[in-house]
Amino acid sequence: MRKTGCFGLLIGLALIAGLFWIARDWSGPGPATKPLAVVVPEGASLARAAAQLEKEGALRSAWRFRGYARVFGTGRPIKAGEYAIPKGASAADILTLLEEGKVRQRLVPVPEGYPSILVHEALMRAEGLQGEVPVPAEGSILPDSYAYQLNDTRAAVVARMQKAMADYLAAAWKKRKPGIAVSTPEEAVILASIVEKETGKPSERRMVAAVYTNRLKRGMPLQADPTVIYPITKGKPLGRRILRSELQAKNGYNTYASAGLPVGPIANPGRESIDAVLDPETSSALYFVADGTGGHVFADTLQQHNANVAKWYAIRRARGEM
Repeated sequence: MRKTGCFGLLIGLALIAGLFWIARDWSGPGPATKPLAVVVPEGASLARAAAQLEKEGALRSAWRFRGYARVFGTGRPIKAGEYAIPKGASAADILTLLEEGKVRQRLVPVPEGYPSILVHEALMRAEGLQGEVPVPAEGSILPDSYAYQLNDTRAAVVARMQKAMADYLAAAWKKRKPGIAVSTPEEAVILASIVEKETGKPSERRMVAAVYTNRLKRGMPLQADPTVIYPITKGKPLGRRILRSELQAKNGYNTYASAGLPVGPIANPGRESIDAVLDPETSSALYFVADGTGGHVFADTLQQHNANVAKWYAIRRARGEM
């Protein structure tokens, strides 16, 4: 009896030790000594994913992981994609990532007012994207942050950017205010791109749109500096003052030399600038100039505008800028 009791105790202790080891192997720190990026291809089985994770150093044993998954997992199919495996991630944590499809998010940010040449540069810099792509048509991209996965193509990302713009513009056009100065969605994008480049203050967009709406209706030149710069730099910063010869150049974009809208957009306008053009502020203002605070002051008459310009010049002289 004494020998049987000792044997039973040993079995019990061995069972406890085994359960402790399993729990530690499953939920304890994994072997990854640094953060890892592991790609699970489309259609991969759990066995294939486990083998890849073991090869990359995220798991100690692919076959033990599969056994644990049968016991502790939810049974849901795993999802393809690139996974960011934290340093020391447990087998339990890794299975949760796979079953919930928590793939690594890579982003291509497109700020409001970004010209297409800079969108193209951002796409070409984006790590993990594949293939060449031409510079997208100006004004065809909706500014936003676009998620992609490893080995997606740049062409596919551009297609999503352009679809987002087409969809938003179509919906916004349906809600346009009667009596606006633009007659087509394409013209709305052109004017919105000017509004976008003329003010960095969201609260001013509808007022800036009102000024240009009033000027278009009166046949006045828009006289927007960004339209002078665009043919020179394709939307990149000029880095110097505009030359008199550039103000006089007739090139289809310069709104000092020609009345009406430019021949095309000068940037990719955001949602708020598009909305502003389609629903401008009710105002009789025809002019605006910087006010020294990052915003602008608006005027209905040239006399008022000249007084505002004089104040702006005084501010610049006080700053040592003139």
